[in-house]
Amino acid sequence: MNSYVMKTSRWQGPRSLLPALDIELTERCQNNCCHCCINLPEDDPAITREMTALEIKRILQQAVDLGCLQVRLTGGEPLLRHDFEDIYHYARQLGLRVMLFTNARLITPSLADLFARVPPLLPIEVSVYGMTSATYDAVARIQGAFAEFWQGIESLLQRNVQFIVKWVDLPMNRFELETFQRWAATLPWADQPPGINRSLQLRSRRDAPDKDRLIQSLRSVQEKPLVNEDIRNFCRNFLGPPGVQLFTCGCGEKPCVDAYGRLQPCLDMRAPELSYDLRTRSLRDAMLRFFPALKSQTATDPHYLERCARCFLKSLCEQCPARSWSETGSLDTPVEHLCRITHEQARALGLLAEDERGWKIIDWRNRIDNIDSL
Repeated sequence: MNSYVMKTSRWQGPRSLLPALDIELTERCQNNCCHCCINLPEDDPAITREMTALEIKRILQQAVDLGCLQVRLTGGEPLLRHDFEDIYHYARQLGLRVMLFTNARLITPSLADLFARVPPLLPIEVSVYGMTSATYDAVARIQGAFAEFWQGIESLLQRNVQFIVKWVDLPMNRFELETFQRWAATLPWADQPPGINRSLQLRSRRDAPDKDRLIQSLRSVQEKPLVNEDIRNFCRNFLGPPGVQLFTCGCGEKPCVDAYGRLQPCLDMRAPELSYDLRTRSLRDAMLRFFPALKSQTATDPHYLERCARCFLKSLCEQCPARSWSETGSLDTPVEHLCRITHEQARALGLLAEDERGWKIIDWRNRIDNIDSL
């Protein structure tokens, strides 16, 4: 275990250039989930273009040299990689905390033993699609998927390997949501409610119009928006018109390397003009030059300038360049269904009347200041 002790020297000195990094080990998955924004078939020819273990290790070393402390290994299904254990060992030997995103179907007793012997230092995150075989398999569209998922969960529980679970809200599994929440609350590491994804994103690569139409058909009217003190505090601190700046997030601060060695500003962004080839260039150059230059970009779409740039609800909205790209192929075209959801939330909070739109409100500061009385 000594070789896995964190290298404390990386905790010292000025702020890291790269606090965390995401790496997609593959876009392939043995599930064929109806809602998924990225999966390719398990035997897709894309496997021939994926980074080798040596290329991934080189990137991990570059990340550590920049002060990186954490790597998220995701996909697709990252455990499909035959060299996953080799990559995982290398990341831990570098002292990195590892966050693993998985559907758990490939977590065998042997792999669970590895996680118990060499802990990832962060909980494994497991996606759950149903609490019965009929429901889970209907979402995954693979017969027998639930049985393998459950075996993976049992392997982790038996070895006391920490994991958390998250749910995707879909028409075919919604009736099992309460069952899932009750089960999730019984897990030893359940210190907060599990995450629930109700905002289905279209294909990140814009590569499958038929799948996009299926995802759109699965989007449902949201449940009654939440109104609580956390949301009110968020509104007090973060609402206001964003102006013309395109990237109001931490663009590139926690980037993602896709399965083919291209660095992207974040996990969801796939626009080719915003990617950076790490097979021929360095991670350091990307962090010092490429991504900082992106932050100066401004919106040009007239509808965005008329609406989003002037809307005081923008921080409450999931509209961002990544979502705009997957929905429209543009970085700054408003996404209508996200706009609708945000306005429903604002009305529930009392910030808007039924016929009002966020970009037309002049007294928005006063409304936020008085949110407790609304």
